[in-house]
Amino acid sequence: MSAQTLQQIIDENPEAETFRYGDTPQLSAQILALVRSGKKTATVEAMRVFGKGGDGDALPVVGRRDVALNWDGTPALMVETVEVTTRRFDEMDEAFVAKQGEFRDLAHWRKSYRAYFSRNGGVSEDMEIVCERFRVVEDYA
Repeated sequence: MSAQTLQQIIDENPEAETFRYGDTPQLSAQILALVRSGKKTATVEAMRVFGKGGDGDALPVVGRRDVALNWDGTPALMVETVEVTTRRFDEMDEAFVAKQGEFRDLAHWRKSYRAYFSRNGGVSEDMEIVCERFRVVEDYA
């Protein structure tokens, strides 16, 4: 495929949201590699990231196609949401952790996400999280 600009992609997919995986360039690149390899088909984010009244990111919606960005803001992938659920942090299970691709087990997930959420607004066992499963529709690499 010829290189498309982000604007061209958005023009063709006006419902699409844009987002970056992770909170550092290194983590973003690692996660994109896992998604491209097919090892990662799910992700998690704190519910607080999804603001009401346009104050935050839009919640994932089943069937919507969104654009994952490289850290520099260029398009990396288009993904389609196939499932969205919510649960408390302390309700995460091994089956969903396995779909995320980057964790050895539930204990590793808890340690990693405690660190991530601590860097991004705080963490508690009863905090609500959004669990999203997705599929890659297009790779812009």
